[in-house]
Amino acid sequence: MSLPDWIVLGLTLFAIVLYGVWKSGSNKNIDQFLMGNRSLPWYHVGFSVMATQASAITFLSAPGQAYSDGMRFVQFYFGLPLAMIVLCVTFVPIFHRLKVYTAYEFLEQRFDLKTRALTSFLFLVLRSLSTGVAIYAPAIILSTILNINTVYTTLFIGGLVIFYTVYGGSKAVSYTQLLQMSIIFAGMFLAGILVVNLLPSGVGFTHALKMAGKLGHMNVIDWKFDWSNRYTVWSGLIGGFFLQLSYFGTDQSQVGRYLTGSSIGQSRLGLIMNGLIKIPMQFLILLIGILVFSFYQFNRPPMFFNNYEVAKVKQSSYATQYNYLDQQYTQAFEQRKAKANDLIKALDSKNEDQIDHAKDALKVADVQSHIIRQDAIALMKKNNASADENDTNYVFLTFVKQYLPQGLVGLLIAIIFLASMGSTASALNSLASTTVIDIYKRTINKDASDENYLLVSRMATVFWGVVCVIMALYAGKLGNLLEAVNQLGSYIYGTVLGVFVVAFYMKRISGTPVFIAAIISEGIILYLGLSKTVAYLWLNPIGCFLVMIIAYSINKFIPQKSPAIEPGL
Repeated sequence: MSLPDWIVLGLTLFAIVLYGVWKSGSNKNIDQFLMGNRSLPWYHVGFSVMATQASAITFLSAPGQAYSDGMRFVQFYFGLPLAMIVLCVTFVPIFHRLKVYTAYEFLEQRFDLKTRALTSFLFLVLRSLSTGVAIYAPAIILSTILNINTVYTTLFIGGLVIFYTVYGGSKAVSYTQLLQMSIIFAGMFLAGILVVNLLPSGVGFTHALKMAGKLGHMNVIDWKFDWSNRYTVWSGLIGGFFLQLSYFGTDQSQVGRYLTGSSIGQSRLGLIMNGLIKIPMQFLILLIGILVFSFYQFNRPPMFFNNYEVAKVKQSSYATQYNYLDQQYTQAFEQRKAKANDLIKALDSKNEDQIDHAKDALKVADVQSHIIRQDAIALMKKNNASADENDTNYVFLTFVKQYLPQGLVGLLIAIIFLASMGSTASALNSLASTTVIDIYKRTINKDASDENYLLVSRMATVFWGVVCVIMALYAGKLGNLLEAVNQLGSYIYGTVLGVFVVAFYMKRISGTPVFIAAIISEGIILYLGLSKTVAYLWLNPIGCFLVMIIAYSINKFIPQKSPAIEPGL
């Protein structure tokens, strides 16, 4: 990057951290540190919820996902608005009325301690893994810029977020997220405009979309019902609904965000805001990836986008072979570029026969480029068996570095950092709150002072920060980060959601049946997921219904215990 880019990047990151620490004030007890005194307005809640979900993975991997797989990922979010409605009607008023710090406190009141402990444990495992992935995303950026191993950049990013989360607590997280999302929206909108402006003369926004569509990348809607297809309308509406409902309703990283609202109404408005904005936001981010895809039809892309892996093979005994493949790739690109220009001319002519012929010719040329690229990846793996062969996380970053003007490169990279910092800080805050409230305060030290609980909260934040950094060091093996983080969630969210659904709506079922049901269901879900029996989104409704059915069946054979609380709507 240029000096102006480094200045913009450094000043933006410094300003965000300073602003969050300044606005958070001092924390004198755990209510201030973990819940921000439950005093935040709806727009703070809304932006905080969005920023927690929209990590660096969203802005780094989503354009790469669209570049390689088209727009179909947007269907993943189709169940989100429905989930927000259910949350506003059921979860929010109950959590607010009970004044809980974590979602799992409610489960002990409804069931028993072991059920609370199990769901807390599942959350801690899932969130630490997912946060490790979130930390790894910006580490990729620094690694690419500085051409150094991601181990060093991961340690730096993790340390930075741990610092201001430990100092500022929940309020620092919320205030920084509000500013972060404002900068992110502005920067991504500007990036989309610049991609269009960088297209060749005579190729406009409409041309880019039509070309992407002819090559199968504008696949926004898929009505086919297919258990093995990850992204269809049905997997998004049904599987996505259960995933989003569990994520926002039972994952403390999100529950902790809307529990900071000053009232039930403010929390509800924040969630509704998220439900209305998230799908258009994700659509536009994916659309940027589509525009980058069309841009690279006319401008030579790297044969492989991960410069760090390319550098390793170029310094090996396979360098000559790799360079030869790179030359072949350049020749194949020139042929593909000519076919892309032919397709643009055909689109302008509006002659369907000519368009179909040009489209088929471009697809053939694209296949040739793909074959050469696969040969290059095979060579990298031959040189280093542990080489990361998935480079979709580097597509948008490479485009930004090579083609955007000075200053804006630094701003967009800062945006990706900000997104990571926001989601990671929320996760660390939620991991600390679950550890302190559900484990330390409940089973270790029930009557400690506010100062003691605050100290333990800070220590727990540091502990989980270190754990998440360790997890991040292994995240490079997971492929596309956006898919990876949602797959991890799908292994657990359905089971946890099932426990909460039983708690809310199946009032005759006691703690032991639901505890046993959760363990059995989790075992089945892990088998279905690891064996790839069904696409991962379907694991969420399957897990939920398994808990409900098994708990109901077991409850028939175990003496019933009246629930300690009768949750109402």
